[in-house]
Amino acid sequence: MTATQTGPAGRMQIARGLISLRERCGLTQTQVANRAGVSTTTVSRYEAWQDRARIRWATVKALADACEATPQEREALVAIAKSQADGWWVGNSAVPEWLDPLVSFEHAAAYEHVFANTAIPGLLQTREYAGAIHQAREVRSSNEEIERMVEARMKRQDILERDPALHLWVVLDEAVLRRTVGDTETMVEQLKHLHDVAQSPNIDIQVLPFSAGAHAAGAGHFVILGRDDEREPLNSMAVVYIEMRRRGLYLDDAEDVSAYKLTFDYLRSQAADTLASSRLIARALQELSS
Repeated sequence: MTATQTGPAGRMQIARGLISLRERCGLTQTQVANRAGVSTTTVSRYEAWQDRARIRWATVKALADACEATPQEREALVAIAKSQADGWWVGNSAVPEWLDPLVSFEHAAAYEHVFANTAIPGLLQTREYAGAIHQAREVRSSNEEIERMVEARMKRQDILERDPALHLWVVLDEAVLRRTVGDTETMVEQLKHLHDVAQSPNIDIQVLPFSAGAHAAGAGHFVILGRDDEREPLNSMAVVYIEMRRRGLYLDDAEDVSAYKLTFDYLRSQAADTLASSRLIARALQELSS
């Protein structure tokens, strides 16, 4: 087999690696194409991870060689292409095409940082809360379709139990705790779950209280996913996901990622610390239960 249906996470690593190698050599895409014996369109396609066409290992090798990659760098990129396998979400009708990259990135990432200002993030939702969210958003979908969506969301949460575990750090706007999703019973269960999972060693939850006033995000929900590998930089990855209505915007430009990382750092500094946040969650739960 000489080609693979490499997923978004693998494609991004290959794309960013090839771009880095090309820029290090000071070459244009056309010059790389001439050296590798391929078309400029092919070079452009391999440097654009959103493309869903199959990745050919021989082409990855040729492009890396054209950019004067070291044997270790070349083999690292080829290994990424060879190691990709279809995940449970591929072809799953309950996972829309625009969400497919997010799930793929979660499986490749070592950490995930989330700012949420309208709803509890999907990785921390209870089944009932997820159902209420989907029913509100998918008003024209059948109960069966909504149940499949909820099941897919619950399946996503398996990533928190893997070894090594994904490190999830969430900053929640206090409004998320106060907005009743579903009925009171659903919200009580959700806040209890949130309070419990905050005790997990791989999950940090901070609450941005109303008293913090204007904050660094200034806008809506965003997710930063990444993995840092100092020994093999080509194995590193970083991407920002911005949630929109029925689509997602993915940013992997270094400047964009750095800007969102800085924003998240500011949000963490403006939010209550994890202990105080746990008390805020408990207070919201107590008020809702009384």
